[in-house]
Amino acid sequence: MKPCNLCPRRCDVDREDGQPGICGVDSHIYVARAALHHWEEPCISGTNGSGAVFFGGCGLRCVYCQNYDIATTQVGKEISRQRLTEIFLELQNREAANLNLVTPSHYVLEIIAAMEEARKQGLRIPVVYNTSGYERVETLKMLDGIVDIYLTDFKYMNEETAARYSRAGDYPGAVKAALEEMVRQVGQPIFDRKGMMQRGVIVRHLLLPGHVHEAEQMVKYVHETYGNQVYLSLMNQFTPFERLYDHYPEIARKVTKREYETLIDYALDLGVEQAFIQEGDTAEESFIPSFDYEGV
Repeated sequence: MKPCNLCPRRCDVDREDGQPGICGVDSHIYVARAALHHWEEPCISGTNGSGAVFFGGCGLRCVYCQNYDIATTQVGKEISRQRLTEIFLELQNREAANLNLVTPSHYVLEIIAAMEEARKQGLRIPVVYNTSGYERVETLKMLDGIVDIYLTDFKYMNEETAARYSRAGDYPGAVKAALEEMVRQVGQPIFDRKGMMQRGVIVRHLLLPGHVHEAEQMVKYVHETYGNQVYLSLMNQFTPFERLYDHYPEIARKVTKREYETLIDYALDLGVEQAFIQEGDTAEESFIPSFDYEGV
């Protein structure tokens, strides 16, 4: 982190000297919540829940972010590396199905150190790396042998869309390279007798209003490139927060039932067999957890 080039932004700032990167944080660890989380894919949450650690800050910072308060570092409690190790073990003691690291990219070095210590002390549950997909391959390689499951977004296929909503025109290229490395590391998906994923890659896509064609392009790319090596998770839970209305009116609405069904039908016609889909009205703020420092 001196200088910091962990993510594709390559800020080059000295985070160890207290300078925040685009992610919004310096070299300290900030966590907003560490608790059992029941709203991931069924093979991640299971019955007991996933042991989700929500980190503060984000290197991508999409304008429509569903976790806006923590992504922009408005919420987050500073903790030590030792405390992070303790949190990992506490979640396992609560019988979490796995350890779910949410938006972890800018904390990779601290996470690796805390994870190694936690494993010495008996951590044995799978580790989930829950990411925006905007990753450097060089950083991901440091996680080989640390991460068991990659739960990664694949937000955009078009550079123009990525630039407008995330100010990251290089996102499509970055996510493709990152996904290749993720699949290389963990290989074919593996499940236990209860249907819980132990190793593997899940590729998430949050459908944006008016962007069905781009979503179809993403599904086509992932399916034709990786087939049954990865699971797709196609999500309709886009929540149009008020802050979008003035500057991004084209996405200041919910995804329609027709838009989402069009995407699902396309995936089925393409031959996709391994995918998670959502039912009902998921575009509600109530699906967003309370970042109240529980478990921190």
